Amino acid sequence: MSVLLIVILVVVVLVLLWFIGVYNSLVSLKNKVKNQFSQIDVQLKKRYDLIPNLVETVKGYTKHETETLEKVMEARNGYASAKTDSEKVESANELSKQVTKLFALAEAYPDLKANSNFLSLQNDLKEIEDKISYARQFYNDSVMVYNNKIQMFPSSLVAGIFGFKLETFFEAGENEKENVKVEF
Repeated sequence: MSVLLIVILVVVVLVLLWFIGVYNSLVSLKNKVKNQFSQIDVQLKKRYDLIPNLVETVKGYTKHETETLEKVMEARNGYASAKTDSEKVESANELSKQVTKLFALAEAYPDLKANSNFLSLQNDLKEIEDKISYARQFYNDSVMVYNNKIQMFPSSLVAGIFGFKLETFFEAGENEKENVKVEF
């Protein structure tokens, strides 16, 4: 075997090993992004399950505030019917907005604010909201690393060949960036 053939063979093997390494790292990062989104989904499901208990507790104290309670339940049902990740994000943002209004509503009812069941549910919901916030942050960090890998040369070549697509960040909706207006 000639030296030239050995050099060519070594170069081909090194390129192939690099190609495999980049592909495997892209797959790993894509799976991490999916995992992080599912972590958000788990917390959103917990919140989804907690909302009816909270609404029922508030209902007993606020007989004439049905519009706010109906909007909370509509937002909750919107999350349940969401099919795509972007629909889930949108409905989760709307649910957050409505839950904020629900807690603002509770401020107008001192007996409700003193109710131990309500306080417990409110605390549980606050913990879930904190976990959702952290999960969103981890998800966005994972998306950033994945998107960087797809867009940076030379891994962008492998990403293009195998059809890796950019992921979207979990961003607050326009309505979440505004101050919540609550009217009594």
